[in-house]
Amino acid sequence: MITLDTLNHWLVSAPESEHLEFKEAKQQYDTTKLLRYCVALANEGGGHLVLGVTDKRPRHVVGTQAFLNPGDITARILAALRIRVDVQELSHPQGRVLVFAVPSRPTGTPLHHEGAYLMRAGEDLVPMSADQLRRIMSEGGPDWFERSAREGVSPDEVVALLDTQAFFELMGLPYPTNREGVLARMAQERLIAPQACGWCISNLAAVLLAKRLDAFSPELARKAPRVVIYEGMNKLVTRDDKPGVRGYAIAFESLIDFVHSSAPMNHFVEQVVREEVKMFPRQAIRELIANALVHQEFEATGQSVMVEMYADRLEVSNPGLPNIKVERFIDEFRSRNERLAELMRRMGLCEEKGSGIDKVVHLAEVYQLPAPDFRTSETRTTAILFAHQDFADMSKADRIRACYQHCALKYVSNERMSNQSLRERFKLPESKAATASQVIGATKDAGLIKADESETVSTRYARYLPFWA
Repeated sequence: MITLDTLNHWLVSAPESEHLEFKEAKQQYDTTKLLRYCVALANEGGGHLVLGVTDKRPRHVVGTQAFLNPGDITARILAALRIRVDVQELSHPQGRVLVFAVPSRPTGTPLHHEGAYLMRAGEDLVPMSADQLRRIMSEGGPDWFERSAREGVSPDEVVALLDTQAFFELMGLPYPTNREGVLARMAQERLIAPQACGWCISNLAAVLLAKRLDAFSPELARKAPRVVIYEGMNKLVTRDDKPGVRGYAIAFESLIDFVHSSAPMNHFVEQVVREEVKMFPRQAIRELIANALVHQEFEATGQSVMVEMYADRLEVSNPGLPNIKVERFIDEFRSRNERLAELMRRMGLCEEKGSGIDKVVHLAEVYQLPAPDFRTSETRTTAILFAHQDFADMSKADRIRACYQHCALKYVSNERMSNQSLRERFKLPESKAATASQVIGATKDAGLIKADESETVSTRYARYLPFWA
């Protein structure tokens, strides 16, 4: 049951997401649009559509005259989509609010309206990709990691195909004295399973431990990350193109070493520490690549993690769209592939839940790099690390992004951003306090931060919070 207290909480602090949508709809709302939003919300696990509220921050109630007979629209939705959507009227002091509580779609069944299988992408509704539809339709069966990469293999073939020595080293375990002990431990981790005529090697075992991914299948071979180094700031001249061959776990450190060694030098930081420093910190590269490997959409066919190095930036991208908005990467964590993430954490290849992006943002500040950028396209998620730029050369968007990320990083560290802390982030002297205030004002206008009124109302000593705090 949605109450006025729930609504007021949504107005103040809840971000618009794939589970919550606000529409003004003062006089009416198109029924076809309503049905399409119900489909998108249901396809992404359910949520709420709220009519009579502005969709831009700061949100406020404007009231709606749409669907004056809630029972009638409930019946129409049921007839069109075959799902029951609860419709609730709220009498707010500023007007009538209508809340549609949309349930999740049935397991294994994507919903559509007139043949359109929809999901949300920011403010828009877009068709679901073939891979997303295939993933939904395969629900209820074994997930991608449980499926077989090779069946009926002998114990000798298991050891020939998988780097079992590396597995035990990464797990910090002594190598068993006999073959049976090796197989038993890997079976305990559900990497392999006994069959009537040998062993079954799972996709999870292959993608992590394969000595050669192409020894399993062309599909698995295409899951290997690919590194491309370009000469300039575009793709016109390629210096190196290195597709991966081995499983993620056994190739990880050499992959990070190669990318880091290929980076240009950061002469700005060199002048401070008096030693040669690469433009992109090794730890930041490590976190971004691990993040891309863990969060990729494995059901997407013919796509892999891409690491692309340009003269002025590093781009790391993976197939699939994130389960949370890119603005919330610093404070939220929702893994698409928890089994892979858990095993890679135990192997020491990635950080504890949710801490990786925090480290990337922190390292960008330490190395005086522009704020990293996180973007989504129709089918991929991309993280970008930029080469050093002086504050004067940063665009307005660069400054706003850096201010927001600095504010969010402070918040998750149980601190608060101030004019002084932002100047320290940009290496600006105290005489540039007005410049820092301009950046803070622009970031507030963008709806990304807000004043922490619990601290002080003084402008001089103001502290700031991210918009979702």
